[in-house]
Amino acid sequence: MLFFSHSLSGFVFVITYISFHERSHIMKVNGIVAEYNPFHNGHAYQLQHAKEANDADYTIIVMSGNFMQRGAPALLDKFTRTKMALENGADLVLELPTRYAASSAEFFAKGSVALFDKLGVTTNLCFGSECGNIEVLSRIAEIFYTEPEPYVESLRCNMRKGMSFPIARTWALLQYAPSLSDDKDVLSSPNNILGIEYLKALMSRNSKISPFTTTRVGADYHDKRLGTNQCSAIAIRQSVAAGHDLSYLAAQMPESAYALMTDSLSHKKPLFADDFSAALQYKLLTEYSVGYDKYQDISSDLSDRIRNTLPSFAGYTSFCDLLKSKDMTYTRISRALMHLLLNQKTLYPAGYNRVLGFRKSAGALLKEIRRRSSLPLIAKAADAPRLLTGDALAAFESDIQASLFYETVRSHKTGTPFVHEYTKKLVLL
Repeated sequence: MLFFSHSLSGFVFVITYISFHERSHIMKVNGIVAEYNPFHNGHAYQLQHAKEANDADYTIIVMSGNFMQRGAPALLDKFTRTKMALENGADLVLELPTRYAASSAEFFAKGSVALFDKLGVTTNLCFGSECGNIEVLSRIAEIFYTEPEPYVESLRCNMRKGMSFPIARTWALLQYAPSLSDDKDVLSSPNNILGIEYLKALMSRNSKISPFTTTRVGADYHDKRLGTNQCSAIAIRQSVAAGHDLSYLAAQMPESAYALMTDSLSHKKPLFADDFSAALQYKLLTEYSVGYDKYQDISSDLSDRIRNTLPSFAGYTSFCDLLKSKDMTYTRISRALMHLLLNQKTLYPAGYNRVLGFRKSAGALLKEIRRRSSLPLIAKAADAPRLLTGDALAAFESDIQASLFYETVRSHKTGTPFVHEYTKKLVLL
């Protein structure tokens, strides 16, 4: 009954016991990289499964902001998607800077892993994959990371034969490691490819974070069909774009996420790539004479192709279709154009972690991050100029500009008031 004692000695005893208990428990923290565009049942499953499998105390999400890896704007703004995550199992949501969020799988992974690694608290990096076998994915990642000479020579030989890079790489892998022949289809699935890049990034940093993969359930990443329970995010986005009755989506999303989406769409129209067409055309026309190869992901060859094709510009997505080729996918083109549109020329190193939202119950996690993190933690955007310098500040300001651009297009499309990024409050639950 000492716990209920009002004596000084009893009070001291209780505090001492709690302190000892906290020190004896090693905090387990899952890290998940996500877009949640929008949050659906598959995401909820991953959060829950990873938490149970790793006996995690907390889950941190590094989430793309208002622009996605496919080079397109987010269907819903980052704060709405943050709330979706927090209401369905996440404890803390951080923003992945746009330069990484709208980059190739390699740099998307590098930026995300760097943020997790520098937090100093992440114990597990959790990701979904079609393969579901961490040993197979790790073996492939090791080969791609170390680049043994026989593998590299096979890759070069295959490229000289006219194979596209993905096909050349797959064949080079099998030629170097015939034991992986049963897993030859691993590199044909997007989540496997991204998972391999996460593993490579962990290797490159000699990180102590342990990788963990959850087998993807439900519809394929590219599946555009609406299933009964586990459809893809792209199927949901296309259903919204087509103006379908959204009530059908209630079965595809957790109840709270569905409510947030429908509420947002009731007073904010969703944004799509073609909403940025006029801005892109203007940008391309004003810089036509100097070319575009100063921007991230735009080579001189692509710059020339853009200039030669510009007279046929009729919209963002149709222009991407015109520019794509055997060796350059629609997605790669779209990312490059988005970097140009957002005036992104340099891939700055990870220099800060910006908080989009957290659960109040994650106080102990935030305290530990502040103690261990090697990067400034930005909870209030207006504080960034005081906390950041050099490239870190330049990167942050660039992200603010990207968010302001997104908000400008949203405001014009919906006819609703413009809200400055500095006045937006992080999500607290």
